[in-house]
Amino acid sequence: MFDASLSRYIWEHTRRQQLWILGVVAASMIPYYMAFSLPKTIVNGPIQGDGFETADATQTFLRIALPLPGTSDIVLFPGLTLDRVHMLFALSGVFLLLVVVNGLFKFYINAYKGKLGERLLRRIRYALVDHVLRFPPATFKLLKSPEIASMIKDEVEPMGGFTGDAFVSPALLGGQAITALVFIFVQNVMLGGITAALIGAQILIIPRMRRRLLVLGRERQLTARQLSGRVGEIVENIGTIHANDTSNFERADISARLGRIFTIRYDIYQWKFLVKFINNFLASLAPFIFYSLGGYLALTGYLDIGQLVAVIGAYSNLPGPLKELIDWDQNRQDVEIKYQQVIGQFAVDNMIASDLHAVHRVADPLGAPLAAIGVRVVDDGGVVSLDHTDFTLNPGEALAVIGPAGSGSETFADLFARQIWPSSGRIVAGQTSLLSLPEAVTGRSISYAGGDSPLLSGSLIDNLTYGLRNSPPDPDGSTPSPARRWQLNEARISGNPDFDRDADWIDYAALDLDGPKGLSHHLLGVLDCVDMTRDLQDLALYSTVAEVDHPDLATQIVAIRGQLRAELEQGGLAELIVPFAPDTYNTEATVLENLLFGRLRPSSALTDPAERTAFFRRLLEQAGLYEKLCAIGTEIARNVIGLFADLPADHPFFRQMTFMSPDDIPTYQALLQKFDKPAGTVTDADRAMMVSLAFEYIEPRHRFGLLDDALMVEVVAFRQFFHDSIPDRLKPGIEIYDPAHFTDTATLMDNILFGRVSQKYRDGADQIRSAILDLLRRQGAFEEVLTIGLGFDVGTGGRRLSAAQRQKVALARALVRPSDYYVFNRPLTALDNRSQDLILTRVLDRLRTARRTPAVLWTLSNPQMARHFDRIAVFSDGKLAEVGTPDELAESNGIFSDMIAS
Repeated sequence: MFDASLSRYIWEHTRRQQLWILGVVAASMIPYYMAFSLPKTIVNGPIQGDGFETADATQTFLRIALPLPGTSDIVLFPGLTLDRVHMLFALSGVFLLLVVVNGLFKFYINAYKGKLGERLLRRIRYALVDHVLRFPPATFKLLKSPEIASMIKDEVEPMGGFTGDAFVSPALLGGQAITALVFIFVQNVMLGGITAALIGAQILIIPRMRRRLLVLGRERQLTARQLSGRVGEIVENIGTIHANDTSNFERADISARLGRIFTIRYDIYQWKFLVKFINNFLASLAPFIFYSLGGYLALTGYLDIGQLVAVIGAYSNLPGPLKELIDWDQNRQDVEIKYQQVIGQFAVDNMIASDLHAVHRVADPLGAPLAAIGVRVVDDGGVVSLDHTDFTLNPGEALAVIGPAGSGSETFADLFARQIWPSSGRIVAGQTSLLSLPEAVTGRSISYAGGDSPLLSGSLIDNLTYGLRNSPPDPDGSTPSPARRWQLNEARISGNPDFDRDADWIDYAALDLDGPKGLSHHLLGVLDCVDMTRDLQDLALYSTVAEVDHPDLATQIVAIRGQLRAELEQGGLAELIVPFAPDTYNTEATVLENLLFGRLRPSSALTDPAERTAFFRRLLEQAGLYEKLCAIGTEIARNVIGLFADLPADHPFFRQMTFMSPDDIPTYQALLQKFDKPAGTVTDADRAMMVSLAFEYIEPRHRFGLLDDALMVEVVAFRQFFHDSIPDRLKPGIEIYDPAHFTDTATLMDNILFGRVSQKYRDGADQIRSAILDLLRRQGAFEEVLTIGLGFDVGTGGRRLSAAQRQKVALARALVRPSDYYVFNRPLTALDNRSQDLILTRVLDRLRTARRTPAVLWTLSNPQMARHFDRIAVFSDGKLAEVGTPDELAESNGIFSDMIAS
């Protein structure tokens, strides 16, 4: 829990460290004071000759003795006898030593403060995320995720910086200021009094003027947070904005918000620099007084030169700490306000108790029936979505829940999965409220999938196994490395759990597995159950893998490459693939691919467009191909513009023109006009754009008749010239095609083909795909290839997958872990009825043949599918209208029979 005061929160969690660093600060005042006093000794002694009245006069340097009352001192070190010159250098050396010591003190104090701040910042951020994880479901309807993320990431940042300064800075800066002020008083009371008066004026005036800055800073923080939330809304609702033509309204709204922020920030700048001007003016008055009044006192003999130099030197160290002390006070008030605002946003009623999230390595199964007792759900607008419902879901039964949108059927399913909480009544397991059970029990015993269940950023396998990552793995008994021990210690000090995120969290025992072996087979079975195998095949075949990670598979792929060619020849289909050959132009590949006869690795320096363009241009010019390719690009532009310029942007012809989009046509129209003008108007950049068009040209696909046999021969001849001309620094970044080797930068499909599918056959791609999959099965590589598909990165929120694929993966994720209850709330709305029925029957068959038959609650989109279930619950107008078996309800002439009939 958070304390109401940030200072108390800091003290509570860093008390021991604060006391230690305060002790270090106190110790640092000794050399700090000595550094003030030493210049006076140097000036009055060796420089002005005080104590060196004769040419051979000497003094003792560095005598160390312990004074004892009533007796002579105990001499620890008699010191060194030095003349005037040597004393000057000795004292100067001590001064340099004090500078180093003071610098080391400052370094240690600042580094320690930084560590304190980062620890508390880590603690605060973790605590805020912990609060988010314990928010009740209804709270998320009122939250904007960008605002919450902004608060956790940005708004608490100053609190970490202030932590180290909370107690150390006033002690350090105040100690330095007081030390300098005391030293000035010791030298001259009048100058000390004037200095104290100026300091008092700064302390009185500057903080009062800065209060306005605090108010403006608070407004800036709120408006910036609102802007973050508004931008997040735009991103999330971009489709709605385009559908309603409200993009200009959104621009106006953002402009108004930015204008408000500009006004606030401009006011901040005005006040900030006004305060800075007044503060600098007051700080500059003291030197004026020292030079005028102090100089007068020195001239009249009331103050010696050494004292005046020491006073001026001491004051030169005073404005800095004083200014920083005033800044510290403003920062304290500022972060206190931010702290209050942030914790106010996270102070939510009815939060989930922290003990319900405690780690349980093993959780008891939820064998008792689930029951709704007098459950009523009312939203914030007062709309009753479910009214006084009583129902019991027995272990092992399959229940179909039916009802149109708004009937209460979806709310009913979400209640049993704890996705929402009842406004009144209870959901119980046996006699225990479901909300009072630990999540270790409910989360492992109740699996849930809905139509809008989001996917997480990461790979497909990360999403599928997410429900198996419930508790940290048991320690393996090995001694952690020093770096790991340091990480664990810092986590504990910062109030974070010492879990190892990078360990293998997957609960293999839940799947009756001893370890990772067999996991992929289990996941592939689940994906096949939800009709995801074909999708997975495509994801795998169009993925890239490194030979070093899958050496055996790479060897098999190269072997399958040859077998595929042989089988196609035997079937009279050899022309389906146009293979890559070192001495032949591949007509189905792009001009660029034929020029390179290889691929660029992601780490290649040639991935930079500027360097790639310059490098290729130089080589192509040397080979006499650059101008020819430029001419081809020009003709491509003429053909495309002549044929397609008047077509709408969504015309299907543009799908064949991979090198030019409808938006590019005006650009190339302007380029053609420049090429048609007299020489001298075309720039190198213009030529490069035309050459880029030629690079993407494929004769059988685009059919402009621009490639003749002679040019193809020149392109093939360029390959060897290109490979020989690659500098040593670039060679590791280019992977040259080799029929006998696996190509890391190519997809599995491209590796197997080692060529391109011919455009002559309409269904050639499908025939090749079927032949490849058949070969992979026969060679025993099919499952390993599918496993590669499990590593596919689904993107943010699963956006790299289609809506249907996302729903299949979400359903599969729920099925991966064996559970006592499965709750599916319209999980397949993106699929047609036939596909939904196919997957539903597969899922029910899989669960009914499980070792321990679970209960299934499935909210259906199509009432016709209810025939597969043991019981049916029909909802209408927020109430449970009918309950019975499919046969009973079909014969009852009630709501269900009407749904079936319609």
